[in-house]
Amino acid sequence: MSTLFKRMILAPVLALASLAGAAAHAAYPEKPVTLIVPWAAGGSTDILARLLSEHLTQSMGQPFIVENRSGASGNIGSNFVARAKPDGYTLLVGSMSTHTMNQALFSTMPFDGVEDFTPIAELALVTNTMVVSSSVPANTLAEFVDYARANADKIAYASAGTGSTNHLSAAMFEKALGIQMTHIPYRGGAPAVLDTAADRTQLFFSAGTQTLPHVKGGKLKLLAVTEAQRSPLLPDVPTVAESVPGYEMAVWYGAFGPKGMDPALVQRLNKEINAVLARPDVVAKMEGMAVEVRQGTPEAFDTLLRADAAKYGKLVKELGIQVE
Repeated sequence: MSTLFKRMILAPVLALASLAGAAAHAAYPEKPVTLIVPWAAGGSTDILARLLSEHLTQSMGQPFIVENRSGASGNIGSNFVARAKPDGYTLLVGSMSTHTMNQALFSTMPFDGVEDFTPIAELALVTNTMVVSSSVPANTLAEFVDYARANADKIAYASAGTGSTNHLSAAMFEKALGIQMTHIPYRGGAPAVLDTAADRTQLFFSAGTQTLPHVKGGKLKLLAVTEAQRSPLLPDVPTVAESVPGYEMAVWYGAFGPKGMDPALVQRLNKEINAVLARPDVVAKMEGMAVEVRQGTPEAFDTLLRADAAKYGKLVKELGIQVE
């Protein structure tokens, strides 16, 4: 059979297959979609997921239902999505810690945070803050760096638990300064920030969602943010790197599906999600919580995911942090 004859026969078949695939994506979703949040209800990840749920339900014509499956530092809910069918009906609204840090933190993992997921969209960047209790005799980051170097034995830092981003942020700070402070792990961020505000611990790295209300109330002093550049939401607040060169901790949220999702469906979901994130009411709601919404392509998000997994995986191992 000649090559030309084969093409004549196959062309209509391929065209029909392409039309069928396009029709299937145009029809999506034909039933409710579940958005898994691997954290408890009420946090900033959950609030963002519910904003997405509300607007995607309106724009896509089927319910997008938020389901909280918390536990094991985000591993339980994330694993549920990793094991789901890659048909777009089970999605994850997750955070960078689960996908870039847990592989190094836990001796055994039920999934690979990079290879077992389809990156759909980076959703937001959390303004991660460095705060100290009001009794600490330092009012600027530079003053605290000098104080910490001279008085490391007097400083206890709080975290939401061993291996949390709070813990890693402080451990990175210790390493950069060549000091050792006392780590006090709590079972969650709420008691950690409350004890720092009450001066039971002196230092806390956490999302502005948790810390800024106490800063406004005068119980905590805001010294810095941990991202590479100053936050547009807090432009007068320096970065840690301005006094500790090379320091950076950027905490993001993202939308994922199971591995193997159809690229055309991924692109459609990315477009719909970006449209939600561009809404002024969504931007204002998240900025009020010190969360900066992002918009980008699946490809850019995949690049960020892989770079951070390599970076933080290596860092966790260098710091010797392990979660049992």
